[in-house]
Amino acid sequence: MGALSCRRELLDRCLIWNERHLRHALREYEQFYNEHRAHQALAQAAPLRAVPDPITDPKRIDDLNIRRRDRLGGVLHEYSHAA
Repeated sequence: MGALSCRRELLDRCLIWNERHLRHALREYEQFYNEHRAHQALAQAAPLRAVPDPITDPKRIDDLNIRRRDRLGGVLHEYSHAA
């Protein structure tokens, strides 16, 4: 996990109440960073997740349904295609 990314994307945006809260926030960020967040150096993949296949079918593109999941009270956002 990148220390500057963690600071810029998480710690600069949160008010941490105590050690327990800090540990929870860091665990959530670590999971987000490794499983969801796109990384330019990995061609927009995450370290523990491959880039999904592109959607090329025009019918599927017209009906894209994107869902957003907020983490840590909305500090982090995960986006995915709804089934």
